[in-house]
Amino acid sequence: MNRSAFRPSPPAPVEANREDDRWTVVLVRELRHSPERVWAALTEPDQLREWAPFIPDRDLGRPGEATLTMVDGATSEDLVSTVRRSEPPRLLEYTWGFDLLRWELTAQGTGTLLTLRHTVDDQEMLARVAAGWHLCLDVAEHLLDGDPVGPIRGMEAVEFGWNDLHDAYVRKLKKR
Repeated sequence: MNRSAFRPSPPAPVEANREDDRWTVVLVRELRHSPERVWAALTEPDQLREWAPFIPDRDLGRPGEATLTMVDGATSEDLVSTVRRSEPPRLLEYTWGFDLLRWELTAQGTGTLLTLRHTVDDQEMLARVAAGWHLCLDVAEHLLDGDPVGPIRGMEAVEFGWNDLHDAYVRKLKKR
């Protein structure tokens, strides 16, 4: 795909849950690809660097320490991560700085139902997180389709509809 022609898909179903003093945004997406293919996109460094907001220093498919490097233009920041659970191709859970991400993959016909739970400390981050992952998952799906767009990270996301997605997720999350 011509990168300049990329446009995000419509906002997806989303919910927010509170547990103690933390918040979890839950995004559910139907993907056209098998859990095994989606798992590879979630764990293999060469694939992650093409769609994720970070670049991992290793394969995330096995438990243990890792470094996830956030990239925003010429700026980068290393965040310590721990892969806590890895049950290929259905469950991946890791920390990302102080956040916790849990990816659940369920076979659905020839595709996958992906459920992402991203836990943060600040409720104000929920719509930002939802909009960011929305764009990333759209880019991941293009990659899985064999039509790569290339990563859209940091402030560059504004050029690809992040503000509209953020506003839509603010509205969706307020209704809950």
